[in-house]
Amino acid sequence: MNTTPLQSISPKRILVCQLRQIGDVLLATPSIRLLKERFPEAELHVLTEKKCLPVLENNPHIHTIWAIDKKALKNPFKALAYYRRIARQGFDLIVDFQQLPRCKWVIRFSNAPVKLSFPPKWYNRSLYTHWGPLVYGYAAKCKAGVLAPLGIEWNGERPELFLTDEERVFADEFVRRYRLDNAPFITVDPSHRRETRRWPSKHFAGLIRLLWEKHPDLRAVLLYGPGEKALAKKIAARTGGGAVVPEAMLSLREMAAVQERAAMHLGNCSAPRHFAVAMGIPSLSIQGATGTGWGYPSEEHVSASKGLPCYPCNKNTCKHRKCLEEYTPDDALEDAVRLLEVGLKNKGF
Repeated sequence: MNTTPLQSISPKRILVCQLRQIGDVLLATPSIRLLKERFPEAELHVLTEKKCLPVLENNPHIHTIWAIDKKALKNPFKALAYYRRIARQGFDLIVDFQQLPRCKWVIRFSNAPVKLSFPPKWYNRSLYTHWGPLVYGYAAKCKAGVLAPLGIEWNGERPELFLTDEERVFADEFVRRYRLDNAPFITVDPSHRRETRRWPSKHFAGLIRLLWEKHPDLRAVLLYGPGEKALAKKIAARTGGGAVVPEAMLSLREMAAVQERAAMHLGNCSAPRHFAVAMGIPSLSIQGATGTGWGYPSEEHVSASKGLPCYPCNKNTCKHRKCLEEYTPDDALEDAVRLLEVGLKNKGF
């Protein structure tokens, strides 16, 4: 490792590597802001995957986004040519938050004098010139820890997503179409590709019904991704009415615009919880097997867990799923009501 201090460098062009997943890319935006504030004259580029592009669009801190289309780069020679093209953009500083193979190809091809990451395994050390200390806690804080050699420190900066005027107009039209403009509503994300991170649909429906007992005018918008609409409809049916399932799946940015209008977000530990933080609304996330490092440290963002001795296991499969099955709507109600009332007050209800 090069021990030359970095506090005095003045890079003209910076590349940030954060390929995936959608929530992780959003969690990198505080570091992107901090880098731009530290080096305001620098041109800041981001390397990511195409599916994550919407998270970074319209971000005023970013000059160029290099979005990898994995389908278009199946040919290895074509892929290497693309990585070389990125590497030859004259970067003075590369910050790699992941050390994934595609990131490492760009780093290999680059002549950047500073290549910064978290402490690498012995077989990756030759790729990097500097590395920051491992930091534990909230994921955005951990990413910002990589920037410590640059004299940068995370001070509670939230994930950011910058909506356009057109996207806010879409949200206005959405709430009118579903008659949500005169009543408070919450967004609900009941899906997750991993069974150990997916609260049972009956529990989501049960908690929504309990919230309606406290606030009869409350509505719920059930979010869904590809292939998940049936689950959303199942939960809506179990609530007995009052839950909205959008006819068409919302894009990531449309979802964010709708969330900005909501009083609260309820869901599993997945990307929409991070969107809620970025949009400034309270959130209640059911953790399942996942640790609390994904939760923004604030009383307005609760990571709820049954707290079993096996928690957090971070496993993708489980025979009993007690952390989810035994965490009931009644268990979640107190936090949900408190967060909802904060959100209602913020929205003027």
